[in-house]
Amino acid sequence: DVLCTDKTGTITLGKVILEKYIDVFGNEQNDEVLEFAYLNSYYQTGLKSILDEAVLKHVDIHTSLKADKNYRKIDEVTFDFVRRRMSVVVEKEGAGKILICKGAVEEVMNVSSKAKANDKVFKLEKSHMIKVRRIVNKLNNDGFRVIAVAYKETPDEQSVYTTKDESNLILLGFVAFLDPPKDTALEAIAKLRNNGVEAKILTGDSELVTKKICKIVGLPTKGILVGNEIEELSDEELSARVENTTIFAKLLPYHKERIIKALQKNGHIVGFLGDGINDTSALKVSDVGISVDTAVDVAKESSDIILLKKSINLFIPEQ
Repeated sequence: DVLCTDKTGTITLGKVILEKYIDVFGNEQNDEVLEFAYLNSYYQTGLKSILDEAVLKHVDIHTSLKADKNYRKIDEVTFDFVRRRMSVVVEKEGAGKILICKGAVEEVMNVSSKAKANDKVFKLEKSHMIKVRRIVNKLNNDGFRVIAVAYKETPDEQSVYTTKDESNLILLGFVAFLDPPKDTALEAIAKLRNNGVEAKILTGDSELVTKKICKIVGLPTKGILVGNEIEELSDEELSARVENTTIFAKLLPYHKERIIKALQKNGHIVGFLGDGINDTSALKVSDVGISVDTAVDVAKESSDIILLKKSINLFIPEQ
């Protein structure tokens, strides 16, 4: 009677397009932001996200930058779901080494002490932070997913890097992506409702972006909970809150598991639809774990049902 699902590729197309690359003051088409985002995505060796793929498919930068010829990779600090960011260190011929960090806005801003705009580097003051968050919130409210980009120069003699090196960064700007809702999502949400199934969105994305998408596809939003709020709740408090919450945003993998267990504790039969490594534990604990044939292997192995196409319309009967 409750279906918990990710947003990307389920109620959205999952075909992310890089639309904007802006500096910290919101000035668009900033080439340095785009170049650094591209270098980060190009040189990372971990599982590339759909956002990385969107950056790499940006034809203009791919043609002009020639990353493989003009840069040499030194090291990387891989992504994890707690830091929600990752870094690569590259060296350009004739120049020094640069650590380039890309990730969730707050998590990158938290390790940035300076910013750069109009070719000037300046201390990142509280007033700047307020303006930056206002810019990001406006993008989120317009349905854009936003990733922050920051960097710093590192010593020539350094060759090994850790998460400790992600500090005192220079915030460069943001890349913004659109992932439009599916044409079939409106019908799917209505069919779920007609069959007595309540849909809840469990996502690592921003609550503002998710709320915008839910409005477009006709999913009424009763309430919103974000990951850091869930951290503060006991299991009993969470069980009470999940009943009146539609959007769960900025989640870590174990948050999804807690939400499903809370719903089960309240007597619900819970389905979960997911396809990523971060969905594995939620797929295992749900009453019906649903994945797709394009999912990562560990997600498929954790599922009860594997769809040949990622569409919730496939398993909802007509009323």
